[in-house]
Amino acid sequence: MTTSVPGAPGGSPPTVVHVAAEYAPYARTGGLAEAVRGLADAQAAGGAPVVAFVPLYRSVREQAPDLAPLGRPIVVSLGYRDEEVRFFREVRPPQGARVVFVDIPAAFARGGLYGEGGRDYADNARRFALFSRAVLDGITRLVAGPVVLHAHDWHAALALVYARRHPGVRERFAGTPLVLSVHNAGYQGHFAPGALHECGLPPELFTPRHLEWHGRLNLLKAGLTHADAVVTVSPTHAQELRTPAGGFGLDGVFRALGDRFSGIINGIDQRVWDPASDAQIPAGYARDALDGKARCKAGLQRSFGLPQRRRVPLFALTGRLVAQKGIDLVLRSRLVWSLDAQFVFLGSGDPAYEQALTALAAARPRHVGVQLEFTDRVEHRLMAGADLFLMPSQYEPCGLTQLRAQRYGALPVARRVGGIADTVRDDETGFLFDDYHPGALDWAMSRALARFADPPAWTARMRAAMAQDFAWDRSAERMAAVYARAARTPGVGARPD
Repeated sequence: MTTSVPGAPGGSPPTVVHVAAEYAPYARTGGLAEAVRGLADAQAAGGAPVVAFVPLYRSVREQAPDLAPLGRPIVVSLGYRDEEVRFFREVRPPQGARVVFVDIPAAFARGGLYGEGGRDYADNARRFALFSRAVLDGITRLVAGPVVLHAHDWHAALALVYARRHPGVRERFAGTPLVLSVHNAGYQGHFAPGALHECGLPPELFTPRHLEWHGRLNLLKAGLTHADAVVTVSPTHAQELRTPAGGFGLDGVFRALGDRFSGIINGIDQRVWDPASDAQIPAGYARDALDGKARCKAGLQRSFGLPQRRRVPLFALTGRLVAQKGIDLVLRSRLVWSLDAQFVFLGSGDPAYEQALTALAAARPRHVGVQLEFTDRVEHRLMAGADLFLMPSQYEPCGLTQLRAQRYGALPVARRVGGIADTVRDDETGFLFDDYHPGALDWAMSRALARFADPPAWTARMRAAMAQDFAWDRSAERMAAVYARAARTPGVGARPD
């Protein structure tokens, strides 16, 4: 299966250039980092030349302390000020896509990626505008030949605007296809109109046609209105974004894109998420040899301070403890408070949810365990030890945890939204519900428990879930087709009505 990007007849393929605020393992707050890294590495493995540009945060230096400069510093002029920019690479880079770190100390030599102490940095618009503008100069200096420019979420969206509008670079990118991936449209980069000049954007773009949204600057909208193709992370979510209920105020913009907007499911690294070879879990197991899962369950129970009961159903939830993830449904569930079952929760987020889950564990110490400090190792052990995985999300553009959970035979009990609807088959590889209500969650849990009480029926569903293929190469192949379509009409996104 080829995932390389087609080029001109007889010529070499263009380089795929990813522009992203997060990239695993160097900088991440959620699924964005893994999604960009997974796609880029799959494209590189498929034969495409791939480069990813990422800000050089403090966390990058912690993960990759041995960096080498790429050429001399440059100066980027934006708004009122000039900034010195340098580019770095790892001295001993891992296999996969080539990663270039964009060093702008005034913007990124800070403790957090987007903010600290629960508050965003006040200059986030300028920080990521500088990054987006500097990447274009970096491409000119460091990437030979034609490129496909693929920006991710609002943080990188201005790269598309500058590529089409900025007089210093638009000639270089006139024939370049521009693609925007929307990983989570709930985060759009809203700023006061005064940020327009800080970002070096001409005032004539501050209109409903381009960047303006309810009197504010909207950077995600800026990317949407300048992209030649837009992709979100599942087909169902692409439909949701076109609706007033699911479009986060941008449904009209998504609808106006027509066939330039599509959904492609994310993938997971199935070498990392493989219970047969996972070194982070107590015992390996496979679809046709499930005995090791019982040892993993016992280990998870021990680590969360719960009694080791083999036949008690064990539910798990991991992720950011925020409203989007449906934590309030869990806390209002009658079964969670009364069922003779076990529940383990891993993650951090809203202090109110952290306190409520901790109180739940105190009220039901033999049934509920909570760990607020997230680690990769505990997440692997949670997937391997759980029987069922809770995902009662308000919305879920794609979701990675339900892919991992099925791979480990932990059947999702999940709301039928976004990528969950595209990757979980009800009563075959998991259990779905529709209404955002604790009663609907309890109904789905009850159906799951009825199957769990029938070992042959449960084993059949575990094996069906573990047999699913969520590898990145399929997503990369579909993305190559998006690039090819965008290459046929470069500049279509920025043309006047």
